[in-house]
Amino acid sequence: MATDARADGSGREPIIVLEEVNKSYGPVHVLKGVSLSVGRGEKVVICGPSGSGKSTLIRCINGLEEHQGGRISVEGVQLGPKTLSAVRREIGMVFQSFNLFPHLTIKENCMLAPMEARGLSKAEAEERSLDYLKRVHIAEHAHKYPAQLSGGQQQRAAIARALCMQPRIMLFDEPTSALDPEMISEVLDTMMELAESGMTMVCVTHEMRFAQKVADRVVFMDQGAIAEVGPPDRLFNSPSSDRLALFLRRILTH
Repeated sequence: MATDARADGSGREPIIVLEEVNKSYGPVHVLKGVSLSVGRGEKVVICGPSGSGKSTLIRCINGLEEHQGGRISVEGVQLGPKTLSAVRREIGMVFQSFNLFPHLTIKENCMLAPMEARGLSKAEAEERSLDYLKRVHIAEHAHKYPAQLSGGQQQRAAIARALCMQPRIMLFDEPTSALDPEMISEVLDTMMELAESGMTMVCVTHEMRFAQKVADRVVFMDQGAIAEVGPPDRLFNSPSSDRLALFLRRILTH
């Protein structure tokens, strides 16, 4: 039976609510009745073995994957075909791959969505893009193209691009998995600064040290369900299941 993780125990107003969410790809049942509530300003890290449904879950939250059962609500609005565009405007997402437009400069990548979706003028979008590029410490590269930046710099540019839409929620889908080890820390540092700003964050990652420093709760998924959930200190120091203990040993000694 799936663990009910709807209450975070903090008294925060829920900003994301999943109720008995199911998702299948043909005969493969990927999400099995997942229930989860994320409070406003909360930082939630989702971890688990490959194929456990982590990325599918986070992609369902902003409608990149269509769930086939249950309910997903963001800011009290139930996700569905008629509300998808409105919900997505409140959510920023950063992927494993940087997904920057190679023919646009970093600044132009950041300007595009605010102009198209928020109706900002070119001058307003440029000012906003430079502000967020400063926040992620790559403003000096604003006029460069993605291919001229390192992987870590490109991922920070992708974070800035998402922030330029001024979302209420940031989702991260294994944002450091495509990076060389020496580039991971600069991206995690940027995410830590974002967490300190009070942003609501849901992050799929295997970076358990990041989870220990930043997460209010860690969600451990296994075989399409939430197997265990709680504050990082409890889960990491006193895992309730042998499955979680084995996973942590493998990740922390990798």
